[in-house]
Amino acid sequence: MRLLETVAGHVYGAPAKQLARETGLALPTTYHLLRTLVHEGYLRRDKGLFFLGEAAERLSSSGARQKRRSTVVDTLAQWRDLLGVPVYYAAYREGEIEVMCVSESPGAPAVEEWADFRETGHAHAIGQCLLSQLDAEARRDHLDRYPVQPLTPYTVRDNHSLLRRLERMRRMEPVTERQEYALGAVCAAIPLTLGTTAATMAISLPAHQEDRLLPAARQLQYEIGRRLGSLALSISM
Repeated sequence: MRLLETVAGHVYGAPAKQLARETGLALPTTYHLLRTLVHEGYLRRDKGLFFLGEAAERLSSSGARQKRRSTVVDTLAQWRDLLGVPVYYAAYREGEIEVMCVSESPGAPAVEEWADFRETGHAHAIGQCLLSQLDAEARRDHLDRYPVQPLTPYTVRDNHSLLRRLERMRRMEPVTERQEYALGAVCAAIPLTLGTTAATMAISLPAHQEDRLLPAARQLQYEIGRRLGSLALSISM
């Protein structure tokens, strides 16, 4: 690990003798470790100089992704505790609704996924918010694959009704649904602007606390606005 760290500090590469001197390792040990690391792909050798290899770069990339995800998890937990509600992060990727992270607690449990979120985007605030950010062709493609189906007595009844609702949604306004996905639960989702990626942060509450939904959604929107610049890279994950 010391060898890898030392090589990483030399953008233009370094010879074995210099690496041995900087790490405090014996030269024979250094040569042995360098050969092993080159063989495993963690280093590469070019004209007597050693550089990071593809395997080390993959580790670095994975570590960066884990750090970004940790940032999202910590931020959602802070908002969960601040608002007293479960907080969700989701995105629309390659034609699918993906719930990337959910932060809940015993006092603020998330809505149980009793019907696949990917297939029931028409019924929950997360899905409606993501679909509202797509163009007309992408929406039709999604509904061709996942047509509207009633989940509760409050669910939108057909594709045409859903498309009309989506067209009426105002840009950057919270999207709400009341017991359309699950009886006894109300939800709100905040659209996020992440380049060309449709994304959202959302919250849910028991139906008997419906009066808290919009105030909490507005507060979440305010908190997102304060942090979105620093979170933009992290939530792209």
